[in-house]
Amino acid sequence: MENTIYSIIPPLVALLMVVATRKVLPSLGVGIILGALMINDWSIMASLKEIYAIVKGIFIDSESGGLNKWNMYIIFFLLLLGMMTAFISISGGSRAFGEWAMKRVKTRTGAQIVTAVFGVIIFIDDYFNSLAVGNVSRPITDRHQVSRAKLSYIIDSTAAPMCIISPISSWGAYIIAIIGGILTTHSIAGVGALEAFIKMIPMNLYAIFALGMVFFVSYFDINLKSMKVHEDRAQKTGEVLDPSKGAVPGETTGLPESEKGKVADLAWPIIMLIAGTVIFMVVTGIQAVSGTDAGVTPLTIFENTDVAASLLYGGLIGLGTSLIFFFLKNMGGSVFGKGIVEGIKSMLPAVYILFFAWTLIEIIGTLGTGKYLAGLVDQHIAIGFLPAILFLLAGVMAFATGTSWGTFGIMLPIAGEIAAATDPTYMLPVLAAVLAGAVFGDHCSPISDTTILSSTGAGSHHIDHVLTQLPYAMIVAGIALVGYLVLGFTGSSVIGLLATAVVFAVVVYYLKSKYENRTVDAVND
Repeated sequence: MENTIYSIIPPLVALLMVVATRKVLPSLGVGIILGALMINDWSIMASLKEIYAIVKGIFIDSESGGLNKWNMYIIFFLLLLGMMTAFISISGGSRAFGEWAMKRVKTRTGAQIVTAVFGVIIFIDDYFNSLAVGNVSRPITDRHQVSRAKLSYIIDSTAAPMCIISPISSWGAYIIAIIGGILTTHSIAGVGALEAFIKMIPMNLYAIFALGMVFFVSYFDINLKSMKVHEDRAQKTGEVLDPSKGAVPGETTGLPESEKGKVADLAWPIIMLIAGTVIFMVVTGIQAVSGTDAGVTPLTIFENTDVAASLLYGGLIGLGTSLIFFFLKNMGGSVFGKGIVEGIKSMLPAVYILFFAWTLIEIIGTLGTGKYLAGLVDQHIAIGFLPAILFLLAGVMAFATGTSWGTFGIMLPIAGEIAAATDPTYMLPVLAAVLAGAVFGDHCSPISDTTILSSTGAGSHHIDHVLTQLPYAMIVAGIALVGYLVLGFTGSSVIGLLATAVVFAVVVYYLKSKYENRTVDAVND
């Protein structure tokens, strides 16, 4: 059943169950079991061994026999972040920052715009963006009764779109490395990998207009479908979460708070977290390229940086800083122990979801779901349709597999091969369409790492984030699709961008006239 249409069944069943039941872990579990059974010809024992091997691989690297550092460092970082957040709260930093922000950010609109600006500024890495922006923004948005679902949408829809159009980011470096190989393979002269990436930025239509949509939605308070339910509840009752669904990642309840808290109790741990992470991204990147032919440049540093290790080291520095402020408050050993326990507990839901998602992604990889979807491209269609088709196919692949980076790895070489075989002048448009489609699918997928961590950073129920972000992502994708058709048939990135901008303006005018202030009106009724 590998590399056939049947390979899409496990992720499709899992996704449908998530939507139907709104229970993430059981849905992912069903997808995992079904996929393992299909791989092993419905043998129960062989399937159990398959799942065991995958789970073991999450912890232990099969090649070296040592710790799987990427996965474990990400999990450790989440736990460190939970503890850091708990001690910031105990020290009174969250409360003090909320009071400080209320004096300066006067409106709900301002709270949302500030969050979006944070998301644009912190573009080094999507994981780091999602978690850092969430922790900085939550006190502001909570005070202004912005729902956590809206907060997670703003975080998620600025994180990946910014990372994918920035050459100095973990995403940019990875993509440039792939592009360089494609250009060399097909002897595309006259343009280097970095130059090609920069030329593709105005062709990355989904990323550009997803960012535009975030600012539009924030400024005019446009709440579509289930987002309106969350925003209505937040404004009417002050409850930024659905109370019927229990605790969420990043939430610490029942912790004492110092009355002596200051903004510095929150600001310095986060500043040190950011500074430590960025410093170690540079250090690990330099260590990786030192003594190689690549040379030490900003591009090679970020191409080879160890993001997971940098997050871990930055997390340790951030936690250490928060503990300094905690001990200065003299709150006692019992409170310290409670902070450790509650901080870890607050992140366990996110760890569980990541654990199940990683397992399902391995199952999908063995089934060849991505390769099957990539093989659906028909090279005999009109060249003008290629950017639009590859945009949609990359979106479906990223949605089904939960990985934009995996989609890049599979789809970019295929897109390059198609362009080289048909019309090399379409090389950059089709590559840009793949990048945009992968981010679109990633935004819609409940098994995407970035989607999970955006929920975690915002302190939102994961399924609430997935369902509330979906309408906005679909609208932007529809707008971008028109742009890719225009780009494909004109061959002009300028005309494609302008056409997309016109469609975007028409759509947002319609949304503004139909949905603006509806939440406020509902509150006033």
